Amino acid sequence: MAREKEDGLVLANSAKLPTRYGNFVIYSFTGADGGAEHVAIVKGRVAGREDVLVRLHSECLTGDALGSRRCDCGEQLQAALRKIGKAPRGILLYLAQEGRGIGLVAKVAAYHLQDHGLDTVEANEVLGFPADARDYEAAAEMLKILGVRSVQLMTNNPRKISGLQGQGIRVTKRIPLEVKANPANRRYLRTKREKLAHLID
Repeated sequence: MAREKEDGLVLANSAKLPTRYGNFVIYSFTGADGGAEHVAIVKGRVAGREDVLVRLHSECLTGDALGSRRCDCGEQLQAALRKIGKAPRGILLYLAQEGRGIGLVAKVAAYHLQDHGLDTVEANEVLGFPADARDYEAAAEMLKILGVRSVQLMTNNPRKISGLQGQGIRVTKRIPLEVKANPANRRYLRTKREKLAHLID
């Protein structure tokens, strides 16, 4: 372990985490003031390593846990864990940023507006939120605490690359993480590509 603490973020605990995707170690992090809680799911030795396979995944209760088909989050989570499980080393950072950072209650309100014709960006803006309220400072801190020197990032979102690089984490490669569209999320994916500049075919 490289460091126990980075600015405002504390490594709280770690434990073995056997999963269907392989055997990992889970690390829990919290703000020094008891703020948001995040976890890192780690495969292999990553401290001091270059080009570590990494996925930044913002929590999505509906997609990750409930199998919602309105988004691609749950399928991306599973695909990332499969890739990391097959790699010699890798990290999935599970970030407490529900609903692209607006929280669960607001996310359900946004879903309601989408049910009545708005797209995901329009719904957030009607509720008074930015299209994407996330930031990646905590993710960068977690990687620094874990001792990672550079990453190969599984993402379709250019903001994740610039967010890490802006915090001093070198991204040496972008690895696309696309999943097949379905009738319930086709408009959502198109909106991410057209309005949020996600790199989706």
